[in-house]
Amino acid sequence: MDSQFFLLIALVLFSGLFLAAVFIRPEPGRSGYLWFRIGLFLAVIILSLGIGLCSFESGHLPLTNLYESLLIFAWFLSLTPLAFKKLPVSLVRFALLLAVAALLSASLLPQRFTVPAPLLPALKSHWLAFHVLTCFSAYSAFAVAFGSALLYLVPSFRGSLSLETLETITTTAISLGFPLLTIGIVTGAVWANQAWGTYWSWDPKETWSLITWLIYAAFLHARFARGFRGRRSALLAVFGFISVVFTYLGVNLILSGLHSYAS
Repeated sequence: MDSQFFLLIALVLFSGLFLAAVFIRPEPGRSGYLWFRIGLFLAVIILSLGIGLCSFESGHLPLTNLYESLLIFAWFLSLTPLAFKKLPVSLVRFALLLAVAALLSASLLPQRFTVPAPLLPALKSHWLAFHVLTCFSAYSAFAVAFGSALLYLVPSFRGSLSLETLETITTTAISLGFPLLTIGIVTGAVWANQAWGTYWSWDPKETWSLITWLIYAAFLHARFARGFRGRRSALLAVFGFISVVFTYLGVNLILSGLHSYAS
């Protein structure tokens, strides 16, 4: 059995868990909650095995191209409902939906993305894992903030969640993701100096990472120093995640630069 087998099983399991989250509302104390948690834990294990085999087949950590990064993003997203037991069901659904979308996108990529290939010289660095993993853990936190901000802005999907609860989730998720993104940018700068002889070259990826960082820095400053609240705060969180998506996908697929290998 190769990595593709386990990744396909993981896609099926996460799709089923998403449907279960839609129809049975797995919340503490409700029927089916324990089985949902067990299924989620099993799905994460299967996905981890698939990623581990992908690493074994390529001979390096699976962090170097679009296919591998989608798997890592799905992995972090799938951990979110396990790490935060009190996460509202609506956000559990959202995290699982994004995880399914990431796995499905990875499975539909052309074969040239999925065939193991030797590392490019610039990627042969111990900074690779630090940089990529901190960035994608930040992205998963920002995804949760994006989901809660959307619920704040769209009452029809909000259910019984209060606006105060959603604001708290948005702020907490961004407060968690921001230092992780900061570490990711700093380790990326150190890695860039090692690989290309400069800490910062205004490459499109670097520029958009800085834009994303500034948006979330502005959110936290406005929230804690200025008491920024309400729809304006939620809109800024949404705008921040749009910047995240462009930093992750748009730069690699549309623009050219030192990071274009990731496309």
